Amino acid sequence: MNKKPIIRRPNQNQNIEVEKKEINDNTQENIIPDLVQAIPGEKVQVISLGGLGEIGKNTWVMRYQDQIMIIDGGLGFPSEDMHGVDLVLPELTYLIENQDKIAGMIITHGHEDHIGGISNMLKSVNIPIIYGPPLAIGLLEGKLKEAGLLGKANMNRIKPRETVTVGAFAVTFVRNNHSIPDSFSLVIQSPAGKIVHSGDFKFDHTPVDGELFDISALAEASASGVSLLISDSTNAERSGYTPSEKAVFTKIEEAFVKATKRIIITTFASQVHRISQILEIAQKYGRKVAILGRSMLNIALISRQLGYMHFPDGLLIRAEEVANYPLNRIVVLTTGSQGEPLSALTRIANGSHKQLSIIPGDTVIISATPIPGNERSIAGTINALFARGADVVYGKESGVHVSGHCSQEEQKLMLSLVQPKFFMPAHGEYRMLVRHGKLGEEVCGLPSENIFIMENGDILEITTDSAQIIGEVPAGIIMVDSSREHSVNKEVLRDRDKLSKQGLVNIIITMDKDKIVAGPDILLKGFVFGDAAQSAEFTENLKSQILQADTEISQSNLEKVVKNFLKEHRLDPMVQLLVLEASLV
Repeated sequence: MNKKPIIRRPNQNQNIEVEKKEINDNTQENIIPDLVQAIPGEKVQVISLGGLGEIGKNTWVMRYQDQIMIIDGGLGFPSEDMHGVDLVLPELTYLIENQDKIAGMIITHGHEDHIGGISNMLKSVNIPIIYGPPLAIGLLEGKLKEAGLLGKANMNRIKPRETVTVGAFAVTFVRNNHSIPDSFSLVIQSPAGKIVHSGDFKFDHTPVDGELFDISALAEASASGVSLLISDSTNAERSGYTPSEKAVFTKIEEAFVKATKRIIITTFASQVHRISQILEIAQKYGRKVAILGRSMLNIALISRQLGYMHFPDGLLIRAEEVANYPLNRIVVLTTGSQGEPLSALTRIANGSHKQLSIIPGDTVIISATPIPGNERSIAGTINALFARGADVVYGKESGVHVSGHCSQEEQKLMLSLVQPKFFMPAHGEYRMLVRHGKLGEEVCGLPSENIFIMENGDILEITTDSAQIIGEVPAGIIMVDSSREHSVNKEVLRDRDKLSKQGLVNIIITMDKDKIVAGPDILLKGFVFGDAAQSAEFTENLKSQILQADTEISQSNLEKVVKNFLKEHRLDPMVQLLVLEASLV
């Protein structure tokens, strides 16, 4: 019989216990209360449903026996070959099949790649209770209200150094630094020992909000030993330290000083610190601000309401009011930092935005770096902006963006502070995970067999003194076409990819019993020929092949004739064959 973990809490009768304990800095008690006793031989499973080998859709599962705790529920962004896909979400098969075991969810911070998938999750999975920072919960509540899901889960706002229990796990929230306020690392007490989940972080010694990384809490956690560290790998290829967010203020202000006409600036919608600084600079230089993009405007308003952003009434104006002000008194703050085709900045760049177009002399500031895979889209947007006469400020050299993620020296510091027995690099493409794993060997002297470079769906089973990958769970993706509010399956994506690369052959034939009495009418889309004569010759040859079919005439046989003809010409387009019955025409 498996032993039960010893969880010290006042009420042992509830299936899902909830305890909150806030520890103030001046208390004599331990920062992290001892609530769960590690038991030698007890096993905890750690699974990522998203966030390994990629940037985005961070979703974690921790399981002890029949109790599951979820950490974050993020979304990802589509790659260039995902035609018509707006969002990418983690597959939820494992959670759906085990939802009777879900005790609750923990949120580390409010970025989309950590909370953007929760609305979708709640449509098919019951999560009884969610704990998270006030800003993240506020943003999530806005999403759930819009989706008609508010009230589906019990939402709880936590404070720094607060500890809650979710099933067999006790979780202490440790403040860290990131590009959004209220970002936390997690110290998780489990029957298999302590697990530290770094969340997204960097060590910022001059944070915009003045809130320093709570290093002492991490040090205390490591003093009694940590079984597993899960840590942010995003900048594992960058040496040194990530600059402070405050460094951006000066560079953006310099761009404001130089600008003689309008300023159009883009950043991530959830980059609360950055947006706050932009609004502060705009106010300083007497410019009104129009925010384009519902998500960015909502985040600004919610952040202001919760006290994470401060700006006066009257600073913000509507997009249609921009024309009422002199060019040198306007800032347009917009989404589109990743070159998204439907974003406001992209439409401004290509001249298709209904309300705004580039005026020669406009200054466009791109306060972001490309998520891997988006480089071409962003380059295309920048080129289009230059072509319309804008002065574009972008790139690392401009200094108008710094990462919210740790670089190598900070990753080393995290490893040195925590001193884990086992180490799992997370949140990064595969090469980043590997580079981060090497730091574990170099800094902590961890043997390579104690470092786990894993893929989404892999099950890492840990005890107080062992760790091994024991199998896998389903961990695919859900592709969402937001314009239709439906997911996109692989077949649809394959058809869209084929249409984009190989074109379309549309054939209409009218038949009377087993004879062709009209057609075939052939329409080619997306084909390239040397001239009109070659196109006509190709079409006539295809028509001749169809008419000469001397076997039993059926739709499947005609499709085979067409595909064989196309194969001979080394073509693999989409084929759309419509057979009409003469009696019905």
